[in-house]
Amino acid sequence: QVHLVESGGGLVQPGGSLRLSCVASGIIFSSYTARWIRQAPGKGLEWVSSISTAGGTTEYAESVKGRFTISRDNAKNTLYLQMNLLKPEDTGVYYCVVGNFPKNQGTQVTVSS
Repeated sequence: QVHLVESGGGLVQPGGSLRLSCVASGIIFSSYTARWIRQAPGKGLEWVSSISTAGGTTEYAESVKGRFTISRDNAKNTLYLQMNLLKPEDTGVYYCVVGNFPKNQGTQVTVSS
């Protein structure tokens, strides 16, 4: 049974940083591409970033390019999202998605002064 647990969200001021983590269990994590998606209040799901199985290839939405960095540690079955220079429009629930497995409950990120 697949289990994904996100953590690291919180309240941060504009310009601040957060590091999200997602620990996967029940799967061979290194066999799957992974991505972060988010949902702002009252809006639909938005793709944020993707990473290949070994971590050598990454992609970012234009809205976060240059500010966010996706990475993974396959030995720890963990996906990361380093978020810098956060903006109020980055506010939302962040979910990790591994392969085509269902997402979990996500972690709340709130950027506000």
